[in-house]
This record gives sequence, C-alpha cells and structure tokens, in this order.
Amino acid sequence: MIKIYKNTDNDSNLKELSEIEKDTWINLINPTKEEIQKVAKEVKIEERIIKEVLVEKNLPQIRKSEEGVLIVIDIPYQTQTKYNTYPLGIIICNDLHIITVSLKETLLLNKFINNEIANFYTAKKSRFFIQILEETSKEYTNILKNIESSIEVKEKGLLNSTSNKQLIGLLNIQKSLLYFITSLKYNNTVLEKISKEYVIDIYKEDLEYLEDTIIDLKQCIELCNIYREILDSTIETYGTIISNNLNVAMRFLAGITIVLSIPTMISSFYGMNVFLPLANNKFAFLIILIFSIFLSLLIAIWLKRKKMF
Repeated sequence: MIKIYKNTDNDSNLKELSEIEKDTWINLINPTKEEIQKVAKEVKIEERIIKEVLVEKNLPQIRKSEEGVLIVIDIPYQTQTKYNTYPLGIIICNDLHIITVSLKETLLLNKFINNEIANFYTAKKSRFFIQILEETSKEYTNILKNIESSIEVKEKGLLNSTSNKQLIGLLNIQKSLLYFITSLKYNNTVLEKISKEYVIDIYKEDLEYLEDTIIDLKQCIELCNIYREILDSTIETYGTIISNNLNVAMRFLAGITIVLSIPTMISSFYGMNVFLPLANNKFAFLIILIFSIFLSLLIAIWLKRKKMF
C-alpha cells in the first residue's frame, strides 16, 4: 500500500496526495513489487533499498549513499499474547522526499497521519525522523508500563496457581524484554552515530530533540534491564518455593509412611502363627490394636516435634 502526504508551514494539516511531489512523505506498508518499482522509479532510488527494510529480522542500521540515507530502526508492537519488535525503514532521498517502509500498519505513524504531533512538517525531514524516534521511545515506555502491570498480575497468580500458565507468561515477558533491550541498544547506536557523524543534516533547533530522544532511549534500556532483573528474581524465587513445597510434601509423606508402618509391622508379626505374647489371650486383638495406635501416636508426636508434619 502506498500513501502520499504533505503539509506546509502555512497549512500544518496533513493532506493525502495522489502523486509524489517535492517535500512529500511516502508511506509504504507491506508494498507489492509493482508499488516498490513505481516509488523507486519516481524518487530515483534503487529497489533493493526499499526491499532491504522488508526483511522481518532486519537489524537497525544507517547507511548513506548517493541516492540518500537509509535508516532502519526497530519499533515495538503489542498483541494480546506477546510483545515484539519489527523494522521500520526511513529513507531520506537527497532532501527531496522522505519514505517510510514497514511490514504492517503502525499506530506510531498514524499519530502523524492524524495530526497528533506538534511541529511536524513533511519538508523538515531530519526533524520528522527525530520525531519518529521520539514517538518510538514513547511507544516502548507505554508498552513497558503494560509489562509492569502484567508482571504484577502474574506474580499474584503464581501464589494461588497450581499450573504452569502464569510461569510461562512470565517467561514470555522475559523473552520480550530481551528483544526490547536488543532493539533499543541498536536504535541508540543509530542515533548516536547520527549525532556524532552528521550522517544527515540536522538543524540547530532540532539538536535538542535529538539529545532528548537519546536520553529517552537510554532510560528505556535501563527500565527494560530493571524489569528483566525483577523477572529473573521472581522466576528464581518461584522455583525455590516450588522446590521447598516439594520437600515439605515429601517430608510429610515420609512421616505418614513411618506412622502407618507401625501397626502394619505389629499386625504382621502377630499374623505369623508363632508363639508370641498374648497369643492365647481372648482380648489379644483389642490389646494389640490399642498398643499399635498408642505407639503410632507417640511416634507421630515425636515426628511433629522434629517438624516432619
């Protein structure tokens, strides 16, 4: 899908166009081969530059060529069951056009389309790129808040759960945080390269945007690390609790086995038709039963003091 947008200093409301003009934003969402060919021909870039972004596991990077600058960053997305990232490509075509390329529609870019971002102009391409990074950091932060809530819910569920559902949920969050940390570090590397090597032209008034975005990304990385440590601790603690509960259960079963083995052992002796005390006593059964119960209770009390129960 191809969408072409443009706004100006005189009219900040974003308008959708039917044809590519100077200073337009070209938004490609999972484009077809024909759409890639059309855009590449009109903006005079090679098709492979666009195709590179459409590789699902493409790592964040920045590359400059005669045709422009290709910047790939990882943006987060959330479903009902998991959190993950996917690449978003930003191509600045020699200060004539800016192209965004993604595999799926993203809420992040929809904020620009819906005129929710202040001081956004398609002609100010370096600022537009920095604003995309800024909104990306906000998306990561919002998802991390959801992850924090999910961790708290699953921690409470662990206390009352006898299944592995909550634990598997925590392991999935742990994996998601690992993806986030990796993506954020790569994004941060791309931003720092831009700030130090001047790969793209950045106006003086936009430098503050860039510095703030770098700080936000680093804070997101720290937040991810904190949540991962909390998860590691939670999962380790849960494993310790399970192991301790198993030991308690085994100790209890061992104590019950000892207590129940006393009357079994005594009755076995008296069932062997040999000369034993009380063999000819008509109250032998009752006496042996009472003695067995008394001895079992005595041993049970002793085991209780030894914390076997």
